Amino acid sequence: MGDNRGRIKVGIIGPGNIGSDLMYKVRRSKYLEMGIMAGIVESEGIRRAASLGVPVSTEGVKAVAAADGVRIAFDATSAAAHVKFNGPALKEAGIVSIDLTPAALGPYCVPSVNLGSLRAEQDINMVTCGGQATIPIIYAISRVAGAEYAEIVACISSKSAGPGTRANMDEFTETTSKAIETVGGADRGKAIIVLNPAEPPLMMTNTIMVRVKDRSAGFDRIQASIDDIVRELREYVPGYHMRVPPILEGDRVTTIVQVEGQGDFLPPYSGNLDIINSAAVAAAERLAEAMLAEGGD
Repeated sequence: MGDNRGRIKVGIIGPGNIGSDLMYKVRRSKYLEMGIMAGIVESEGIRRAASLGVPVSTEGVKAVAAADGVRIAFDATSAAAHVKFNGPALKEAGIVSIDLTPAALGPYCVPSVNLGSLRAEQDINMVTCGGQATIPIIYAISRVAGAEYAEIVACISSKSAGPGTRANMDEFTETTSKAIETVGGADRGKAIIVLNPAEPPLMMTNTIMVRVKDRSAGFDRIQASIDDIVRELREYVPGYHMRVPPILEGDRVTTIVQVEGQGDFLPPYSGNLDIINSAAVAAAERLAEAMLAEGGD
């Protein structure tokens, strides 16, 4: 990978599909360097990382906490594992935890909305794939017209829903709903996830409905606010686009967004996994920039 001076070492816990895709994204980052890939058993993901020259371990979070120079760690395991083991162990080791499970021990992070206020946090939570895809739009509407209620339906290919996603289905709806309120700015939020078994697999699509408080804000302001945040989002999720442009009917704004993955490790239809990984790496890069500016390399 060449000269890694000026980069911050990171660890990944969980060498499955999400962890493997994260590894490829980290390896092309200007600010991050792979310090370790850790799991709890020998696996294809562990072997893949080792073949790329990445230090590996089957001792899980214990190995990451003890790894030399690791400052940031991604947790790509499960909500239960983060709550019981990984989150506390990383905090004790002084390693910033970027949690890709719905555990939400720390504050929710949607980079295009609120990362700037979270730089001092030890544990940040990346909400869910559906949250990363929809909360920026809800926030964009809320900041100009208010949001009395927001509802999202995240539809993902069944093929892109691995064991971790399926194990966290209940947490997905609860975590996303809460983040719609606390980050998106809606008074009330609701989230639904649908696994689509279609063949060939379809891209991730997200239907968003927001009931606004201030109808006098006007459609032009709402549209401009959405356009601004979509431009920012596409800086780290280039496959993000509006499949159905926003429509204002009475007090309701409805739109549909689609996410195509970058194809780093996972197929392009796995936009659900790509967007949460891309958001996590974007958050890590900004944290790493701050560390480097403080002389933390």
